[in-house]
Amino acid sequence: MKPKAITLYDVARHAGVSYQTVSRVINQAEHVSTRTREKVEQAMAQLHYVPNRVAQQLAGKPTMTLGLVTTTLALHAPSQIAAAMKIRASQRGFSVVISMLDENLPEACHAAVDNLLAQRVDGVLINVPLEEEAAERLAQRCHPLPTLFLDVGPQARVSSLVFDAFAGARLAVEHMLALGRRRIALLAGPQNAVSARLRHDGWLAALSQADLEPCAVAQGDWSAASGYQQCHALLASRPEAIIVANDQMALGVLRACAERGINVPEALSVIGYDDTADSAWYSPPLTTIRQNFRELGEQAVDGLVAGLTQPPGAGQRVLPVSLVERRTTAPRQDAPDAQRLAQALRQLAAEVALLKNA
Repeated sequence: MKPKAITLYDVARHAGVSYQTVSRVINQAEHVSTRTREKVEQAMAQLHYVPNRVAQQLAGKPTMTLGLVTTTLALHAPSQIAAAMKIRASQRGFSVVISMLDENLPEACHAAVDNLLAQRVDGVLINVPLEEEAAERLAQRCHPLPTLFLDVGPQARVSSLVFDAFAGARLAVEHMLALGRRRIALLAGPQNAVSARLRHDGWLAALSQADLEPCAVAQGDWSAASGYQQCHALLASRPEAIIVANDQMALGVLRACAERGINVPEALSVIGYDDTADSAWYSPPLTTIRQNFRELGEQAVDGLVAGLTQPPGAGQRVLPVSLVERRTTAPRQDAPDAQRLAQALRQLAAEVALLKNA
């Protein structure tokens, strides 16, 4: 037999207060003394009472819930962003309901958003690569709830928060050129992803400024398996360096190089993108472009919560990125001694900084 659910009346009797007082405590209303609030909260804890969110929704009360539409959490970057959002939301007194897509299709995005709206969320975060028109349609679908997009182009007329993809691409190319690497291959992400296209375009622009073109280009699907497969094709062009669109594919590249007996970084330098939590533990530790996922998650939640009282206008805020030097990049063996010394000093400084922050 299903046990009887604890109600507000049970809590009120246990705390020795009225039903209305318990309701005011749960809804964080003013004009409740600290002593009374503590009595009610203690009674709730002793009785293991959980507020009925469905009843609150039916009464038209805020649910204190944010919705997140995301691509698969099997990928490192989306999972770390989601984790950062849940932590920040909890700090702000909100919970997060996640709707994860198996495939990035417009109808799947619409169904995921509808699922969250049916749960009466107070705002929507969308971490799915979307073209401008698709993002604008979803924003209209969510209206009047505040909605924030995390993977759209700068021209989309929606509220968005993204990392500086062009700056990240430029840092990767400039780093390889500074090491004397000229034959550079590119391993891009899927071209239906806005962020992947921006990184790819940024690489080409930075190479063009140096009067260079990539010696080879391949496209993966963000997974380590695709990085492994595409690396074998790229190696046919005998590159001196491979620039990879995310750390997960870079892991596959390192595996392929190890199987082919190619020494990284002496014979081939490899740089990733994201600085996911595991990239420092690759073998060798991965040089990468850092995107601060915790900062993104915190600012996304803060912005959405602020939008509950003052809806944000359309516009894109851009977060900075940085280069993290580890052990998968090094000067060419025939590079000048001064260049190799400078690289060694930079790596030493980076390791000292990591030790200080540990």
